[in-house]
Amino acid sequence: MLLNLNILDLAVVDALDLDLDPGMSVLTGETGAGKSILLTALGLALGDRADSGYVRPGSKRAEINIEFDLSKAPLVKQWLADNELDDDSQCLIRRTVSEDGRSKAYINNRPVNLQTLQALSRQLVEIHGQHAHLTLLDGEEQRRLLDGFAGNQALLEQLNACYQNWRQAHKELQQLLKAGSDQAEREELLRYQLEELQQLDLENFDYQALADEHHKLANLGKILGVGQQQLDILYDNDQQSVADMLGHVIHALQELSQYAAELNGVAELLGDAEIQIGEATQQLRRFLENQEADPQQLAWLENQIGVIQSLSRKHKVQPEELPELAGRFSAELHNLSHSSERIEALHADCERLLNQYRQLAADLSSSRAQSGAELQQRISAAIKELGMPHGEFIVKLQTPENAEPQRNGLDQIEFLVSTNPGLPAKPLAKVASGGELSRISLAIQVTTSTDKTTPTMIFDEVDSGIGGGIAEIVGQKLRRLSRNRQVLCVTHLPQVAAQAHQHLFVAKNQNAAVTSSSVRRLSEEERVQEVARMLGGVTITENTLAHAREMLASGGAADAAD
Repeated sequence: MLLNLNILDLAVVDALDLDLDPGMSVLTGETGAGKSILLTALGLALGDRADSGYVRPGSKRAEINIEFDLSKAPLVKQWLADNELDDDSQCLIRRTVSEDGRSKAYINNRPVNLQTLQALSRQLVEIHGQHAHLTLLDGEEQRRLLDGFAGNQALLEQLNACYQNWRQAHKELQQLLKAGSDQAEREELLRYQLEELQQLDLENFDYQALADEHHKLANLGKILGVGQQQLDILYDNDQQSVADMLGHVIHALQELSQYAAELNGVAELLGDAEIQIGEATQQLRRFLENQEADPQQLAWLENQIGVIQSLSRKHKVQPEELPELAGRFSAELHNLSHSSERIEALHADCERLLNQYRQLAADLSSSRAQSGAELQQRISAAIKELGMPHGEFIVKLQTPENAEPQRNGLDQIEFLVSTNPGLPAKPLAKVASGGELSRISLAIQVTTSTDKTTPTMIFDEVDSGIGGGIAEIVGQKLRRLSRNRQVLCVTHLPQVAAQAHQHLFVAKNQNAAVTSSSVRRLSEEERVQEVARMLGGVTITENTLAHAREMLASGGAADAAD
């Protein structure tokens, strides 16, 4: 239940602290006094979108605080606990809007995002706006109302989850079937391309090693000729080889070292060089002796490198990337060759999910049909009480055969109404009288609210377009609705105001530099004056006051009679 509403610097309200009681509270005042700003404040606190226009001129920010008692709302308490936002049996919501339009939200003094705030608010307050009868013309809203009345939420969640799974499987299946005509050609191409690549011995593929070997064999003649020349220079030339000349130099320096000992070091270094030249000569000799021209190997290498370069140009990759390309081709071919298995599996999944969906949809249709019959009886009785003695409300439910699955079931739901005997029922959108539509809308809202668990309900001028005795009946219904929940009603009708347990009056103060609005609770005598004002207009007579007292007395007597 809503305990307190505190507003600071919001539009025409500079400061307001309002305590609310259980039962039915009405909010009245002259047109333009600022009644709507209270609902705006509640809407902001409950998660409506904010902008800088809500901040009172001259202020840096607007702030709204609301406090709820959760002692009779166990589901909300559990939700707060699950989200680590609990704080005993109270719930404090705070929303601030800065002058640049940015806003912040808090639940029990913990910052939360707007989605979290809205998720909580839906469990705390239900608001019925003054244009609810227009919203009611929408088919989806009619479906939502029926499912809410029937308590179909859990069944709807199961059905929609099944629908989503079926839709994904069905979409993938259609894509595979559509690609089926091109699949054979693609598989044939991939197999051909893989066969081309596999001739390269991909497991032992080393393009750089092949290129190096080819380069060597192609230049073997030059290698052997030039290599033999260097061997002669180093060692084999009897007249003037490097080895012989170096030997003479070492011998000469050794003889000189008896005169200059420093030359021993030079001779030793040259001796080491002589040894290394000997080893290098032996390695060169062995290399040249082991080289043998192989025209067939050279031809094979030239052919292999030609194939590699041709394939790399064909597939627009570097030669070294051909094994990786073959791997990709192989994976794609595997997927394509197994697509028939995937198609078969998807067919089975779609069939299973479709059967599951149709069973859930049948259960949903049965629930809607049963609850629809009860709902139309209740609403028909309600609209008769609201001045339409021949009114009949009908919930029309049609379920096409073999229809494709869709969200929220297969049923086509439409609310119909007949206002006069002998005339066929028509959709709500074709009801001629705006007053009749308002009364029907109110009957639906009150009837469908009876079974809800929301602790606080707000009705914003939903009684527009009615008056007289009908207005009194509306007030009685709202008062009756407040027996097991809190009801807050903005109204211009004295018949409705007289039924309230608590009467709040909104007044506008235009004497200050900036217009402001205030709200105060009326005493019993003040209530008489306000109901009389609503009845009599400018001039209030004793008869008007007497009538007001009688109306207020009848409001209290209704509880005693029940």
